[in-house]
Amino acid sequence: MNARPDALRRTARWLGYAGLIPFVVLAPASLLDPHHGLTWSDALYAYGAVILSFVCALHWGFAMALPGLDDARRTRTMLWSVVPSLIAWPALLLVPTDAAALLVIGFVLHYVQDRRLARHAALPSWYLPLRLQLTTVACITLITGAFVAWPY
Repeated sequence: MNARPDALRRTARWLGYAGLIPFVVLAPASLLDPHHGLTWSDALYAYGAVILSFVCALHWGFAMALPGLDDARRTRTMLWSVVPSLIAWPALLLVPTDAAALLVIGFVLHYVQDRRLARHAALPSWYLPLRLQLTTVACITLITGAFVAWPY
């Protein structure tokens, strides 16, 4: 039995917004706590890398399940689905400013790919607006966290 579209939309919104909690907690913590700023910053970028890897899995699923994609589009979508993880992983090895830049690039590129896919596939009408909201908050917090509090 399929979930009602409005129930699915509500669930996706709740889960998406709940997924922002670590971003909106860790970014200010990295700025306001000079004794643990780098620890909070590391946690922020690790979480950002995990979430970027998570959203790339969406395209893997889309490639396998969306009707109406031709074989070439399906293959490109599946190939893209591994790229965000390849962007996210090196961010774990970088200083906060570089990690922020790399992760923000990854999130923005993924949103661009979402928009491209939406031109060729019947994604739910709520999907792109939600992805834009989540991507925007994630990127703002990642950039904010780059200004980590350094111990005195």
